Amino acid sequence: MTTTDTLFEGRLKIIQKKKGYRFSVDAAILANHIRLKPTDIAVDLGTGCGIIPLILSLHTPSEHIYGIEIQKDLAEIASRNAHENHLEGSITIIHGDMKDFRSHLTPGTVDVVFSNPPYRKLLSGRINPEEERAVARHEIRASLSDVVSVAESLLKPSGRLIVIYPADRAIDLIVNMRTFKLEPKRLRFIHPKRRSGAILTVAEGIKYGNPGLEVDSPFIIYESEGRYTDEAKKVTGE
Repeated sequence: MTTTDTLFEGRLKIIQKKKGYRFSVDAAILANHIRLKPTDIAVDLGTGCGIIPLILSLHTPSEHIYGIEIQKDLAEIASRNAHENHLEGSITIIHGDMKDFRSHLTPGTVDVVFSNPPYRKLLSGRINPEEERAVARHEIRASLSDVVSVAESLLKPSGRLIVIYPADRAIDLIVNMRTFKLEPKRLRFIHPKRRSGAILTVAEGIKYGNPGLEVDSPFIIYESEGRYTDEAKKVTGE
């Protein structure tokens, strides 16, 4: 069973499973922090239903976006979403393990890689009994190191990696990026409310980049009354 939702005043149609993995505000926030050039080749590692490539194709045209998804049902839905939004010419969905990307893509040819990877270590917290959600949330089939190492292999020199990740694992993210020669250049913390601590961070690294990190102003999701802030409304298409 699936549902069809619309975003950005009906400009995007999103098919999702009624039960199982469904995209969250994290994906929309990440998409808002990715800038593509018309000539860029981009890759989404763990694309889910394809939500981030869809949003990017609406707002920031590129040469082509590839979405890699290991779960067959989600990859099929992502392909349907590209078709339903008439974006087959600019989005290609690959069903497979990101670690086997060489079957589909050539190392060192990609301008931008982005990912909303599993947040939790395999043995931490309760694992969701629904497999789709479990794989999306826990490092069952791909770890943070897998995501960053694959990004490093895919990217051209000076290519960019943009990732959204839990704030309490920001050090893990930065250490992994440096380990794989993706120098962290920008960091932005995501807060549920103005007086709340950060729950997420968006980090951008450049392959073989020089040291020097900029920390942007916080992104606030909700006003005190519980409604979206103006920036969150723009990001989520509401």
